[in-house]
Amino acid sequence: MSAGIILLVIAAIIVLWAVGMYNGLIRLKNRADEAWSDIDVQLKRRHDLIPNLINTVKGYASHEKEVFEKVTEARANAISAGSAEDKAKAENMLSGALKSLFAVAEAYPDLKANQNFLELQRELTDTEDKIQAARRFYNGNVRDFNTKIEVFPTNIFAGMLHFARREFFEADAAEKENVKVEF
Repeated sequence: MSAGIILLVIAAIIVLWAVGMYNGLIRLKNRADEAWSDIDVQLKRRHDLIPNLINTVKGYASHEKEVFEKVTEARANAISAGSAEDKAKAENMLSGALKSLFAVAEAYPDLKANQNFLELQRELTDTEDKIQAARRFYNGNVRDFNTKIEVFPTNIFAGMLHFARREFFEADAAEKENVKVEF
């Protein structure tokens, strides 16, 4: 074999290796993007349910104006949030506001028995479960992507192509606290 053929084989191996590494990075990036899209779909569903829930509760507890304003403001902030970190913070604030709305509902037995309220509450609970599953799926994909771009030798290649680390979708500090039970 001549030196030219050997160099050509080595060059072909290097090119195939680089193409494989690049395709692997793109595959993981696209999976993380898809997972983020899944979260977005569920968050939109949640945002669409909230006005109906507020209107139902308003019919029974119209004087709870401050709670309605907090939920409405938190919803607006969640819809307009841009980055993953901002969206996570806004959604965590919305979760807190919804908890206060449900706390208000507890004081109204007729509302708790209202079929429309019960259905909205069931749909919201189902959506929250789907959001949690989508967050886990997203975080798993982000973990795989971040690991791939941080290990050698892919980290060199990923740095040259400007692949950036992704942030995890995390619960805020209030959601991580132990639940206080008082009798």
